[in-house]
Amino acid sequence: MNSTLKNILKFVVFLGIGVTILYVVYQKNSATYLADCMAKGGAAEDCIFWKKLVADFKSAKFQWLVLAICLFTISNVSRAIRWKMLISPLGKTPRFINSFLCIILGYFANLGLPRSGEFVRAGTLSKYEEIPFEKVMGTVVVDRIFDVISILIVTGIALIVEFDKIWDFFSPYLAFNTNLLFVGIGLLLILVMLFVFRQKLTQVTLFKKIENLIKGFAEGLSSVSKIKKPWWFLFHSVNIWVMYFFMTYVIFFSFEPTELLSPIVGLVAFVFGAWGIVIPSPGGMGTYHFLTQTVLGFYGVNEVEAFSFANISFVTIQLFTNILTGILALILLPIVNRNYQAKALSSND
Repeated sequence: MNSTLKNILKFVVFLGIGVTILYVVYQKNSATYLADCMAKGGAAEDCIFWKKLVADFKSAKFQWLVLAICLFTISNVSRAIRWKMLISPLGKTPRFINSFLCIILGYFANLGLPRSGEFVRAGTLSKYEEIPFEKVMGTVVVDRIFDVISILIVTGIALIVEFDKIWDFFSPYLAFNTNLLFVGIGLLLILVMLFVFRQKLTQVTLFKKIENLIKGFAEGLSSVSKIKKPWWFLFHSVNIWVMYFFMTYVIFFSFEPTELLSPIVGLVAFVFGAWGIVIPSPGGMGTYHFLTQTVLGFYGVNEVEAFSFANISFVTIQLFTNILTGILALILLPIVNRNYQAKALSSND
């Protein structure tokens, strides 16, 4: 199976996951809305859920959505600066405009095939800055490691602040029962088998890839020690996630059912939504909607209104912003670098 066919297959699988989850959540909310609307005296033709979603999006306060997009852009500025700092120890510092546009292009690629954005942004920067792809990809791995650390930290903060609410959601799934016992025993047996047959497994291609990946993570983390301004690096790492939080919170003010919710609710919604995007579906399609709707339900927001909020947020950032800026990045990257190369040639003459 060639790489093109594999990518097409991955795209179909991940898109299928996202569409399926979104369809199930949508259908459930559609039925709830229809029943509630008709109970209030509405006619069936006036109780169509997708029409409500469109009407809610049109009624959203535009200025708050624009502010959310600005905050998202600021986070990407910090990410571009942080990425430049990671690349500098390689002996070459890329231009900010290239780092920024490649990151945007990566988000755009993720809408088509989850996790492909990392390869796209590394490959594009490698092309325009003439840095070996393997080295650039290593810095992307480090960038993602810091994202994992960051999401774990903000998740921990959310747990500390709102432990009872989050525990109420997860406790039914964590309650002791026979099925969980069998799962635990099964996992233990798998670990034992992996240990017993570890020498043979190390010869399997898949395990070699996993081993190389772990080594790459270790090497990537060690490269952080070469950064010249660690506190500046830390500032941008924090700023990325602070902007993400405020991006979610200000969208609350755009929609009447959520405009009075507190920053703490914004934090928990941000954390759940972030995990929804981490799950491999295009841009978090379906998974983002489900988890955001679920968390807003903790705080008394009607499930239909919660889904509508998730839709407003998803369309604003994941679809509108990432598609528009991704297309702009595709257009601007060749132009910016052609002009730069022309200036470089003229200065050498």
